[in-house]
Amino acid sequence: MKGSIEMEKRIFKKVLDEKKIKRPILLNAVKAFLVGGTICLIAQGILWLFKDIIGIEKDKSTSLMYIVIVGVTAILTGLGIFDRIGQFSGAGTIIPITGFSNSMTSAALESKSEGIILGIMSNMFKLAGAVIVAGVVSAFVIGTIIFLFR
Repeated sequence: MKGSIEMEKRIFKKVLDEKKIKRPILLNAVKAFLVGGTICLIAQGILWLFKDIIGIEKDKSTSLMYIVIVGVTAILTGLGIFDRIGQFSGAGTIIPITGFSNSMTSAALESKSEGIILGIMSNMFKLAGAVIVAGVVSAFVIGTIIFLFR
């Protein structure tokens, strides 16, 4: 009886090892780094364009750069291009502001059949809402700590 249980465990382990998905962790990390870095490099180029070439103030240039990056990401998401970039790079598109734009645009596109108010407007923040809440709560906690210990 005991021998058959051990044999079943070995067979189960063998089948499990054969079916296990082997993920190329190093390759995935390199792709995420390169794509995320490229997005940030493009954003920096846009910032330099506004600030140094056109001559807009730094604060306004930063705001304009965010608008351009979010807008381009929304357009690329609508065309289905950003999804392919995300599939290739994995986490490389999540961290920059492009991930936020992509999550809002994707949710809006998926729920457009339900109408503007109950569909698009109510579903846009389903994915991005958690990010906003986490940002606000962290800013409050850190701000409170800095205020109390200064």
